Amino acid sequence: MYEEPQSGFSFDSALEIWRRRKWLAIVIFLAVFSAVVTIVQFLPDVYRSSATVLIERQQIPDELVRSTVTSALETRLNTITQEILSRSRLEGLIERFGLYGELRSTTPIEVVMDRMRKDIRVELRSGDGRREAATVAFTVSYTGSDPQKVASVTNTLASFYIEENLKVREEQASGTSQFLSAQLEQMKKDLEAQEKRVSDYKTRFLGQLPHQQEGNLMALEQLNETLRLNADKQIRAGERGAALQKELAEIEANRKGPDTTAGRIAELREELRKLRKEYSDQYPDVIRVKAEITDLVEQLRLASPDSVAGAADNGPDARTLQLKNAIADATSELKALKAEEQRLRGTSGSYQSKVENAPLREQEYQVLMRDYDTTKDLYNSLLQRQKEAELAESMEQRQKGEQFRVIDPAFPSQQPTAPNRERLILIGFALSLGLAVGAVLLSEQINTSFHTLDALRTSVQVPVLVSIPQIVTPGDRRRKTLRFSVATVSVLVGLVIIVGSSYYVAAGNERLVQMLPK
Repeated sequence: MYEEPQSGFSFDSALEIWRRRKWLAIVIFLAVFSAVVTIVQFLPDVYRSSATVLIERQQIPDELVRSTVTSALETRLNTITQEILSRSRLEGLIERFGLYGELRSTTPIEVVMDRMRKDIRVELRSGDGRREAATVAFTVSYTGSDPQKVASVTNTLASFYIEENLKVREEQASGTSQFLSAQLEQMKKDLEAQEKRVSDYKTRFLGQLPHQQEGNLMALEQLNETLRLNADKQIRAGERGAALQKELAEIEANRKGPDTTAGRIAELREELRKLRKEYSDQYPDVIRVKAEITDLVEQLRLASPDSVAGAADNGPDARTLQLKNAIADATSELKALKAEEQRLRGTSGSYQSKVENAPLREQEYQVLMRDYDTTKDLYNSLLQRQKEAELAESMEQRQKGEQFRVIDPAFPSQQPTAPNRERLILIGFALSLGLAVGAVLLSEQINTSFHTLDALRTSVQVPVLVSIPQIVTPGDRRRKTLRFSVATVSVLVGLVIIVGSSYYVAAGNERLVQMLPK
């Protein structure tokens, strides 16, 4: 009787597949799981130690001393990290603590240093845990196989950060102070040159400077007033002299004979008096005048003895002498006034020239003073900044600026941080089971032979009349037992090879530990 073929996947078909492929699944599961377990068990323990470094802000208020280290903390930390991770520093640490002994024996030192850079980690910490908040501390950690060495290396790295931060801050503060000192010295020379130019200009154009303009105008006005008064005095002196000359001419016109001789004697005696003030009686002019006086007196005596007595006793006419003296004084005064007028006019011309040149001098002076004031302002600004830089440098040298301080030093870890063997074994178990199931399904897909009547009926259109079960002979049983024995031995040998290879891969392989999930 014809039966409809059953299609679809059922529990019975799953059991049938398990019966056919169970050894394949068992072998694959054992091979993978034994490899995973071996690797996990023989992986080296990796320890991590961390040291927390607190960032202490500047101890002196910014209002009193402003720091010259203006770079951002994160930027400075990155710079310090690059310095610490340099070849010289890492090579010194490797030699000092004897790190990566096996790796150094098989690989170049550059590879070893790259490995150490990966084992060092720096993490920033903010005050409230937010990323954008200010950094108040950072953590330095190191990973290695020896917990004692790991803690020592971590503490050494933390001390490097502290020392390097002090060094960087002092160098920046000192460099800023030296730069400002050099700029200040150059600016001082420029200022002195500007001051000399201003001084030379003031000396060259003394009296023509803008701030002297008002004084020049006042002096010019006073000189003009003095010239006016001088002109009035000259007029009065001239008029007085003319009047005196007229009066003297009238007196001399009315005088006759002995009076004329007596007047001459009076003139000669006045001349003699003046000569005696400067010369002795032996001077030729004095002798000549005395002789002339004697002759005139003798002539006057012969002409009129009474006149001689009057001339000898009373001297020259008092009014005539008075007039002559007044005329001489007026002449001297007029001469002095004219000389004073010339001097005043020369001085007035000088002041007038200064007043006329004042606009040009003012423009030149403003240009000169603008350059001088600019240079002076720059100098004063640099001087103030240089003083501030010196204070900042002193603050850094006294370690009163921003500092790093270890608040949580590294200690040897009691438990390894990696590998997480329990988790890895669970992952390995799931992986082994998945691979076994996948291998069974793949084998079923590759093997297209029919194992059941239902599979045959599903694939062909003709009816299946009868099925003949497999007839197992004793020879088949022996061959099957032999194949099973050979397969078992092969599997055991394969497991041994897998376990040995896994041990070779896992033993001391810290790099593999870092690649595995934590």
